[in-house]
Amino acid sequence: MKRVLLIGVNAKFIHSNPAIYSLSAYAREHIHEELTDGALELVEYTINQNMENILADIYRRKPDIAAFSCYIWNWNMIQDIITELPKVLPGIQIWLGGPEVSFRGEKLLEYFPAVVGIMLGEGENTFTELLEFYQSEQEKGKRLEEIGGLLLRSGMTGVREPVCMEELPFFYEKEGLDRFENRILYYESQRGCPFRCAYCLSSIDKTVRFRRLDTIKRHMQFFLDRKVPQVKFIDRTFNCNARHAYEVWKYLKEHDNGITNFHFEIAADLLTKEQLEVMSDMRPGLIQLEIGVQSTNEKTLKAIHRDTDLRHLREMVTKVREFRNIHQHLDLIAGLPYEDYDSFSKSFNEVYAMKPQQLQLGFLKVLKGSPIEEKTSEYGIIYNAKSPYEVLYSKWLSFDDVLKLKRIEEMVELYYNSNQFVNTIRVLETEFSSAFAMYEALAFFYEEKGYVTNTPARVYRYQVLLDFAMSIYPEKQELYTQLLTYDMYLRENLKSRPTFANCEDREEIRTFYKEEAKCRRFLKDYQGYQAAQLIKMTHMEAFIYPVWKDSAKECMKRLEKPSYVLFDYKVRNPLTGDARTVVIGEEPV
Repeated sequence: MKRVLLIGVNAKFIHSNPAIYSLSAYAREHIHEELTDGALELVEYTINQNMENILADIYRRKPDIAAFSCYIWNWNMIQDIITELPKVLPGIQIWLGGPEVSFRGEKLLEYFPAVVGIMLGEGENTFTELLEFYQSEQEKGKRLEEIGGLLLRSGMTGVREPVCMEELPFFYEKEGLDRFENRILYYESQRGCPFRCAYCLSSIDKTVRFRRLDTIKRHMQFFLDRKVPQVKFIDRTFNCNARHAYEVWKYLKEHDNGITNFHFEIAADLLTKEQLEVMSDMRPGLIQLEIGVQSTNEKTLKAIHRDTDLRHLREMVTKVREFRNIHQHLDLIAGLPYEDYDSFSKSFNEVYAMKPQQLQLGFLKVLKGSPIEEKTSEYGIIYNAKSPYEVLYSKWLSFDDVLKLKRIEEMVELYYNSNQFVNTIRVLETEFSSAFAMYEALAFFYEEKGYVTNTPARVYRYQVLLDFAMSIYPEKQELYTQLLTYDMYLRENLKSRPTFANCEDREEIRTFYKEEAKCRRFLKDYQGYQAAQLIKMTHMEAFIYPVWKDSAKECMKRLEKPSYVLFDYKVRNPLTGDARTVVIGEEPV
């Protein structure tokens, strides 16, 4: 019996590879168990592991056939593995599948002699027949050329019909969840995409197929019953069918277990009134939305075939934000046609003004087989020869511009997407002509001063931001010191006080805690604790600026006398992780 090893190489440990689990589960359902038990094995690695260690682990498993799931994030690693694997396991037969090898595969077969073939498109049926071929059919004289959906050295063996969504196994039920502990669980309720985005491979398959709603609900209940932390839907545009999205969201709201978070990629301009009503009073953190805006340049959107109603998109994002219960993640792509540096800064400012919880500043990846790959000459797009094939420059965006945007991306990640500097950034950005101008100046400051961006020390980033503000507005040191102190204590009850923080008014604070220990006015969840314990478990800070105000203008007005803010770390905002705060003398907020 041939030993077959299905191999996934993930970007991070918390990720999993749903493709190999789906192939395995489908094969086990459709062929005799004697052909899979003991013969079919799954294994996952990450791109952060040492290649030699992965090679050694595969060698120890002694497979006869190794099948790799290939994507832009793991292709460089997989190429190294399949170059060396035949040297240590002579005679091994290697198969490839996945979007990274589904186009221009002929060259790969020329370059890697140990690769027998490539599985094209959806692989469930193809892999099942391939497994049968190696375990029994080969003995009956069946040839690989008789299996559809393959690219062999002799050519393609035909195009397969898409798999019926109802035939796809729910592999979590079969595998059990132990294998996925501390990892994100991925789920697909649909395949295909109705849209034609030029940079995306999903634009090639415009046929959208859905799992039945009763099937989806049963699968969701499986996750809910087991209180898994997060389920990430990998549907390209989850709400492309309004009724489908509404019914799923309605079910999740009605069966919420108070723990599980569900992630969806959506088109915000397709949201309906009915869907918004369901979302409006969901538990904070029940769902989160990823929304690809990509650009606000109308000419750019037309060139990449995105028919987006930007005005309506802005309205929908604003409505969802006002619910205060749903994390929104908005995406931009630099390097698209007709988008130069100034145009991108305009797109950035317009999306930033929508106030998402995260703003992802990404760079165009020229995927093999995507429509935009065919127009690279026309658009003057030059991109990296190695995956992920990221843009280097274009007719509109120079390499210098790309490098500047890379540095700005780092600043956005550190100071916006971390949600650790919310109040400081809200005030600081008012000092500049635009938000983009602020991050641009901050990026230049980092580069000029030689500051590093990859330090794990949070206090370092706070100190650098204070230095940046002081380099421009030295007369406002007191204000920015207070803002940064407030932001730090919102997230963490620090063991040691930041060097830039003002001196504590210890006597006033001790008096407060003594009174609180006698009569719980603000810390009702801390029954039985004495004043000394309350001081350690919570934090109190004096402020001479009302840095907790939502309005940047209000934050900048100096108080006549200090106000005290109590930070309660037992109660946190489920979207931001911020501690509950109470301004003493005001109602709890």
